[in-house]
Amino acid sequence: MTIAIPDGLHPDALKQLQEKGYNIVDTISGYEETIEILVVRSATKVTKDLIDSLPALKLVIRAGTGLDNIDVEYARQRGIIVKNTPGINARSVAELAFAHMLTLARNLHLSNREMPQKGHTHFKELKKKYSDGVELEGKTLGIIGAGRIGRELAKIAVGAGMKVVFSRKSEEPVEIEMTISNHKFVLSFPVMPIEELVGIADFVSIHIPAQKSPVITWDVLSKFKRGSFLINTSRGGVVDEHALLRAIDEGILKGAALDVFEGEPEPDPRVLNHPAVSLSPHIGASTVDAQKKIGIKVVEIIEEFAANN
Repeated sequence: MTIAIPDGLHPDALKQLQEKGYNIVDTISGYEETIEILVVRSATKVTKDLIDSLPALKLVIRAGTGLDNIDVEYARQRGIIVKNTPGINARSVAELAFAHMLTLARNLHLSNREMPQKGHTHFKELKKKYSDGVELEGKTLGIIGAGRIGRELAKIAVGAGMKVVFSRKSEEPVEIEMTISNHKFVLSFPVMPIEELVGIADFVSIHIPAQKSPVITWDVLSKFKRGSFLINTSRGGVVDEHALLRAIDEGILKGAALDVFEGEPEPDPRVLNHPAVSLSPHIGASTVDAQKKIGIKVVEIIEEFAANN
């Protein structure tokens, strides 16, 4: 059985698959006639044309949560099974979102840019300039989306002493189980419309799937609490980036953090060069820990498929 893994997989998972006798290839080109299983991350787009070029394809696995880079409907029409590994990378994404929050709160995205150039000659100036940071304790975090990642972020925020509110389709409170020192707690968090949430939150973090049009538009941004921060580690296009920069420039937002971008893999230079934006190159799920867990799950999916076919 030939398995194509063009976007990479954790070495432990690759080793397991090779030891089990599977033919592993790291490219699609040249193997179109023999590929039965295709494992992708976010880079490879599994379009109708790609599916049609793989006559032996029986299983597509997205080594991650979203399926927006796969034409799932067409694949299933062709009798191809589509699987993913939801939730395994939730902690990694949540921790990156929180890291960006800390970065924004203490101006690290700005001071890290200036210290190498000016630190040796303008140290006191920079110290004064970046001493207006804030603590997270006591601040309100608004989380848009109550899936696995949003819930993990809520746990981290509670540990930092933050207040947490959610926005989601259901109006029911979000209940999350936490374990602290072997004691289990169930915490309940209020849910409110986005327009209400952004008006009271000091930090807003987005954790929703890809959308056909932006959720965070100028109309929504204009309702944000003045001096607040926006973090997006979900999908590019969820935030109207032009409107985002306008909100920063007009003083509505003090800053923003982006791990995902409208123009990936070629983000807008205006976004990348804005001094009030903390940046990372779509690495939310890309920790060694998450990729190892995902790799193990991919092997399990392949083994289950092989056992039944």
